Amino acid sequence: MKKLFNLFDLSQRVDYKTEVLSGLTVAMALIPEAVAFALIAGLSPLTGLYAAFVMGLVTSILGGRPGMISGATGAVAVVIAALALSHGVEYVFATVILAGLIQVLAGVLKLGKLMRLVPHPVIFGFVNGLAIIIFMSQLEQFKTPEGAWMAGNSLYLMLGLVLLTMLIIWGLPKITKAVPSSLAAILTIFGVVAFFGLDTRTVGDIASIQGSFPPFHIPMVPFTMETLLIIFPYAGIMAGVGLIESLLTLNIIDEITETRGSGNKEAVAQGTANILSGLFSGMGGCAMIGQSLINVSAGARARLSGIVASVMLLVFIMFGAGLVEKLPMAALTGLMIMVAIGTFEWASLKTFNKMPPSDIFVMVLVTGITAVLHNLALAVLIGVIIAALVFAWDNAKRIRARKRIDEDGVKHYEIYGPLFFGSVAVFNEKFDVLNDPDEVIIDFEESRVVDMSAIEALNKITERYRKVGKKVHLHHLSPDCRKLLKNAEEIIDVNVAEDPTYKVVVDEV
Repeated sequence: MKKLFNLFDLSQRVDYKTEVLSGLTVAMALIPEAVAFALIAGLSPLTGLYAAFVMGLVTSILGGRPGMISGATGAVAVVIAALALSHGVEYVFATVILAGLIQVLAGVLKLGKLMRLVPHPVIFGFVNGLAIIIFMSQLEQFKTPEGAWMAGNSLYLMLGLVLLTMLIIWGLPKITKAVPSSLAAILTIFGVVAFFGLDTRTVGDIASIQGSFPPFHIPMVPFTMETLLIIFPYAGIMAGVGLIESLLTLNIIDEITETRGSGNKEAVAQGTANILSGLFSGMGGCAMIGQSLINVSAGARARLSGIVASVMLLVFIMFGAGLVEKLPMAALTGLMIMVAIGTFEWASLKTFNKMPPSDIFVMVLVTGITAVLHNLALAVLIGVIIAALVFAWDNAKRIRARKRIDEDGVKHYEIYGPLFFGSVAVFNEKFDVLNDPDEVIIDFEESRVVDMSAIEALNKITERYRKVGKKVHLHHLSPDCRKLLKNAEEIIDVNVAEDPTYKVVVDEV
């Protein structure tokens, strides 16, 4: 029984009221998002709602980040939209299951650690881009069903209710934190609209959410290689996008709560959730930064809030659709705009005159790609590649050589800075082979031989000295450098002066 309590984080430190109320707020915020993303993917609203229920429940129980909310997302919807259009919903379910298997494999192989390679400017850009996406998506609520912008009284009413929602969310915490301000705002706007009989758009105007328990359903697709070739590219992209968004969201929630989640555990949980989502008629998904921020901003820190959110979402679908469909969209729109404001890293704007220009460029580029193309994986990948190239370029220029000739006439080249593929050309320019004395020492006390290009550079420089009859000694090669050189002997001819075992050439210190 104790293990069961630990699984759900139901300890004495959990604020049950906060967790339950926060979960209820998140459940209401999940509904329009799940429906909208399902429609974007060309699927029925229930596929998005079922995905939100399954994803939220499984990741809340098994995930590596208590308090983080998962569900149907726009990133996944964009990936599977073309597949749904060309092959139908059954292929979508099969793709979601395969994507889940890939994510579980990534977690088992502990690939979550790769998030260490994502630099901070990329995270800033990702978060800011998502904030812009969340804000821009809310503007659709200010349009008529025909697609034209609202005008007149309908526009003023919508703006007034949205602003009132935002005011309550902003101001109530300054008075009391007994009730989550987001939930109070939703209920207040609902009460105002119902009491005065205001004619404004509701959840039911988007689509009906009435349904049953998610039906278990094995995808009706041929189990052939042809099917695999069709779904695998979509599954691979979906798995990658889902993991990137989930793990970045995990890092953001870690910073907010000043705790640390497990990326690998979250990857397994996301994969398991997607597998079950595909088997229970859901479109799949990943972590949702907007709903996660709603949750943690309300004070939720345990798994209970996510469990409550997913269970209440199912209750709404099965028993409370008629009531939930009357919720004013203005309340949910105001809530999501406040989420967008809270998501945006305003501190990043203060870094424009303080951070290196390359970091600013990466941050702005990732923000732009995320906001314009809505392609989170591509934005992060491009940002990481550019940041890595900039890092390599900067380090390539940092290799130096202090030169001196000692009392015995031996010339010393004291190398500092990393020797790798980017710095090889500069390294080779440091040596004056023809004019150097008969004995040369290349000292690596302040340097490291990093890769194959560096080994080949050593090979060539020692060969150049050997051809003119001069001796070269390599000093202070670190154990990892020596191991790298010995391993390289099997595939290239490593020239290191007179002793291939390095007992003479490499001086032990």
